[in-house]
Amino acid sequence: MSFFEASTWVIPVIVAITFHEAAHGFVALLCGDQTAWRLGRVSFNPLKHIDPFGTLLLPGLLLLLRSSFLFGYAKPVPVNFRALRHPRRDMILVAAAGPAMNLALAVMAALALRMIVDLPDQSRQWAQLSLRNAIIINVLLAVFNMLPIPPLDGGRVAVGLLPKFLGLPLAALEPFGLLILIVLLFFVPMLGAQLGIDLGIISRLVGTTTNRLIEAILAVTGSSWPQG
Repeated sequence: MSFFEASTWVIPVIVAITFHEAAHGFVALLCGDQTAWRLGRVSFNPLKHIDPFGTLLLPGLLLLLRSSFLFGYAKPVPVNFRALRHPRRDMILVAAAGPAMNLALAVMAALALRMIVDLPDQSRQWAQLSLRNAIIINVLLAVFNMLPIPPLDGGRVAVGLLPKFLGLPLAALEPFGLLILIVLLFFVPMLGAQLGIDLGIISRLVGTTTNRLIEAILAVTGSSWPQG
């Protein structure tokens, strides 16, 4: 991968993750919890949110290996749910803020595609690829994070929406959530490949949903998909 190509991925990844985490902290602050604010996490400074391994090394390695699935994470924004004014409702709002921000960024990137036609050829090519990748990354991040598995945002939304007799057992899975995701995304499909069975259900669900949302965003904004 050339430096030119790498830069069109790295910048959108950093922006997507930074805004995602800042949105969590900002909504938590609006809902009464100042934990993230006091720790400086309600910020668009990427250094406040980047995890060296999860944000940079792991996604970069998967890109270099041409993995069929891009996976990464940032430092989670700390939230004291007991400090929220309406803990059950506000937990849903705080969790949903990150994916909502990513979808907003994807829409803005799609709109920006229509505004760069007059740039010089080399600059326009870089901008088109960067904006295309920004759409992919932000929609993928939103869809992936809405999987109903704690500690993903979708898991916390599900815990807040479900009745307590279902929500509490789901919340108890949070310490094992990352392990569960790794097993479902990587080891189960590998096992299926050995057995001659397609078990990549999660990857297929995320990929299909991501593609449909990208198509919808392009249709709503009237933008065309750049090639490259």
